[in-house]
Amino acid sequence: MRDRRVILLIAGVLAVAAVAFLVHRSTSQKKEGAQRQQAQAANRAIPVVATPVQKRDVPIYLDGLGNVTAFRTVTVRSQVDGRLDQVLFKEGQQVRKGELLARIDPRPFQNQLKQAQGALARDRAQMAAAKVNLERFKTLAQKKLIAAQQADDQAALVGQLAGAVEVDQGQIDAARLNLDYASIRSPIDGVTGLRLVDSGNLVHASDVNGLVLITQLDPIAVLFSLPQDELPRVILELSRGELAVEAWSRDGAQKLATGNLMLVDNQINAATATLKLKAVFPNPQRLLWPNQFVKARLLLTVRKDALVVPSTVPQRGPEGTFAYVVQEDQTVQPRPIEVEATEAELSIVRKGLSEGEQVVVDGQNQLRAGSKVIPRQAGQPGRAPREGELQQGGPARDGGPRADTPRQPRGARQ
Repeated sequence: MRDRRVILLIAGVLAVAAVAFLVHRSTSQKKEGAQRQQAQAANRAIPVVATPVQKRDVPIYLDGLGNVTAFRTVTVRSQVDGRLDQVLFKEGQQVRKGELLARIDPRPFQNQLKQAQGALARDRAQMAAAKVNLERFKTLAQKKLIAAQQADDQAALVGQLAGAVEVDQGQIDAARLNLDYASIRSPIDGVTGLRLVDSGNLVHASDVNGLVLITQLDPIAVLFSLPQDELPRVILELSRGELAVEAWSRDGAQKLATGNLMLVDNQINAATATLKLKAVFPNPQRLLWPNQFVKARLLLTVRKDALVVPSTVPQRGPEGTFAYVVQEDQTVQPRPIEVEATEAELSIVRKGLSEGEQVVVDGQNQLRAGSKVIPRQAGQPGRAPREGELQQGGPARDGGPRADTPRQPRGARQ
């Protein structure tokens, strides 16, 4: 009985030792497999898109939402009272300054002119007779044949008649002016709007609405806003010369016009902490229209000989901004950089890179310090790494593309 127990105990110990050995062996195999996979991953060449650091002139823009406004707007009103006989313009017509738009019945003003001209002729004749009598009275007064008072009275009469002639001339000028006002002309170059009064109606100089609204569309103005923090830069560059402004469609897809900055408003909007600016644009093609919303781009300056990279190159990490730089041995190393500004698809690098160095544009999410890469230039068609290239960079048997091959970013530039 005792021998049997000893045998069972020895068998159990051997079984436990065998299980422990198998578990240890399996764990070692898994560790070795993981180490081999890690080594393979470390030696795997990662396909990336790269581009050289370039030096070029970069325009610096300030963007703001703008509203198109007419350069000049005039409500055409009658300056005299009368019946509107003719309307000579069409709605939406392009008119020139001085062009005849409408006529008011001129007959009342013609009659006033004739009356004033008749009064002038009468008073001139009376003044001529009074002057002749004055010369006679002066001669008689010198000979003591009449009293001096009589000659003085005649001189006063001549002066009164001279004043009456001046009044008559003023009435003639007023009648001619009213007759001219009966022909309503455009005060500016522009486009007519809706006709507000039809022919046959009585119009008055005191009418509020007027006859038509004329809007000058060429040139045209855009009012846009910028943050108040940009004021020092704008004033500094404006003191050096005119600043160009571009007007783009609201979605930024189409450039509509290019003009110049005309005005910086004399006060800041305290509610929004923004500054209002006004730019003027030539508008011969009528691409800008009053009350249209546009994107205004103020060309502040041009950064000369700036080091630039695509805006996808700078990466953010715990220690700040960096870029992956491709080394001569086809490995990459992260390098700290300082980005001065980002304009559209380009980033201006203040320091950390040199002209001509290759930096990674796309594929950074797979990279680590020292990773091997297969770089291709931005804009060139990509070729996926083959099976041999995953280990030593050699060719593959099938040449099929890999699903994880990074595509070229749309914003990448060479």
